[in-house]
Amino acid sequence: MKFHISIKKRKRRDSVAKPAIIPPMPDYNARVLAYLAGAGIIVTGILLGHFDQSLIWLLPGAMLWPHFLYFLVRYFNQQKNHRFRQRLLLIDAAIAANLIVWIDFSPTPCIFILMMLNFSQIIVGGMRSWLVGTLAFFISLGLSMSIVNWHLTPDTPVMLSIIGGLASGIYVCVTAYYTHQQARALVQVKSQIQHQREQSIALSHKLSKYLSPQVWQSIFTGERDVRLETQRKKLTVFFSDIKGFTELSEEIEPESLTEILNNYFNEMSQIALKYGGTIDKFVGDSIMIFFGDPTSMGAKEDALACVRMAIEMRKHMKILRQKWQSMGIRTPLEIRSGISTGYCTVGNFGAENRMDYTIIGKEVNLASRLESLAEPGQILISYGTFSLVKDKVMCRDKGEITVKGFARGVPIYEIVDLRRDLGVNQSFIEHESKGFAMYLDSEKVSNEEKERILKALEQATRRLNDFDAVE
Repeated sequence: MKFHISIKKRKRRDSVAKPAIIPPMPDYNARVLAYLAGAGIIVTGILLGHFDQSLIWLLPGAMLWPHFLYFLVRYFNQQKNHRFRQRLLLIDAAIAANLIVWIDFSPTPCIFILMMLNFSQIIVGGMRSWLVGTLAFFISLGLSMSIVNWHLTPDTPVMLSIIGGLASGIYVCVTAYYTHQQARALVQVKSQIQHQREQSIALSHKLSKYLSPQVWQSIFTGERDVRLETQRKKLTVFFSDIKGFTELSEEIEPESLTEILNNYFNEMSQIALKYGGTIDKFVGDSIMIFFGDPTSMGAKEDALACVRMAIEMRKHMKILRQKWQSMGIRTPLEIRSGISTGYCTVGNFGAENRMDYTIIGKEVNLASRLESLAEPGQILISYGTFSLVKDKVMCRDKGEITVKGFARGVPIYEIVDLRRDLGVNQSFIEHESKGFAMYLDSEKVSNEEKERILKALEQATRRLNDFDAVE
C-alpha cells in the first residue's frame, strides 16, 4: 500500500485573511485608569472642601500603586497567571473599602467607586471573581469601620458628582471598548478556525483515498502512530488478477483500457470493504488484500470473510463481463484468485519520510503463487485457510505444490462454493451464455425488487418466445 503525497504551500488570493487579534485591555492599563479616576474624585472633593485635606496623601499612592503592582507581576513572572490577577483584585477591593470609609460614605463618590470595582472584577474573573471580591470588600469595610473614626456625609456637591461621573464613565467606556473589540476578534478567530477545520476535514478525506479505510481510520482517530513499526499477526492474504487482460490491452486503446480497469477495481474494492478487507495495493490488473489487521474478528472469521469475498468477486465478474461485452469487448475476461492464511509481518515499512503500510512473509508469497496457478474462474486456497473454513465452504482437494520457502509440499484446495449455497437450499441461481447472463441471490432480494425482477423475467420470456415464433 503506497502512500506518497507532496503538498506545496502556496499563497492564495482568495484565502481568508488572518484577523487582527486585539488583546484584552491589560490589567496594568485598566488599573492605572481606575486609580486615576479615584484620584480625580479625591482631588475634586478636597478642593471643594467636601473631603478632609489629610486625604491628600492618597494622590501619590493612587499614582504609584498600579506601577508597583506592574513591576511586582513582572518580577515574579506572573503575567499569564489568572489566579494571581484575581488575587490582586482582592487587594483593590480592600483598598476601595478603606477609601469609602475615609471619604465618610459620601453617596455619589461611593457609587462610582463601587461601579468601577465591580466592573473590573466581572471583566477579569467573571461571577466567581465578583463574589469573592465582594466578600473581600465587605470584610475590609468592616475592619476599616472598626478602626477609623468616621461619620456619614449625606450630601455630595454637584461638581464632585459631575467629575466623579465623568472619571468613572471614561474608565467604564474605555474598558468596555477593549472588551468589545476582543469579542469581535474572537468571533473572527472562531470563524477562521471553523474554516480551517473544514479544509482539514476535506484534505483528510482526499488523503484517505490513498489508504485503506481501516488504516486511515486508525491513524486519524489516534489508535495508530505514523512511525516505522511492525508486528507479527495471523492474517489471511488474498491475490487476484484478470485472465485475458494482456490480450485485451492489445485490442483496445489505453484510454478505454484504463476506464475498464478502474471500473473493475472500483467494483472489487466495494466488495472487499463490504467484507472488511484491507486493500494493500493494485499492481497492473492484480489486487492484494489481507484480513486481520488493523481490525480482526479472529483468525477463523477473517479467513471465512476472505473466502466469501472471493466467491462474490467471482460471481460479480460475470455481471461485469456481460457489461463489457455490451461495450464491444470481445476478449472473455475471467478472475482467478489465491488465498493463504498464516503468520505475517504487518506494519509500516520504509523510511521516516516515506513509508508503506503493507505485509511481508512466506504466506504472502504462497497466496501470490496460488493466484498464478489458478485457472480462470478458480479460487485456490492453502491448507491453513482450508482448515479454518472447511465446515462452511465446500472445497476440492487439488494435491500438493512445491513453493520456495516451504520445506515440504504445500496442500492446496479449490473452492467450490459456500455449503449453504449448494443443493436444494442454494440461495442463488446463475446462468451465462452468449447474449444472456443471469445471477440471482434470493437472500439479497427485497420484496420491492422482487416485483421488478419478475417483470423483467416475464418481458425476457415473451421476447424469447416471440423470437422462436419468428424462427
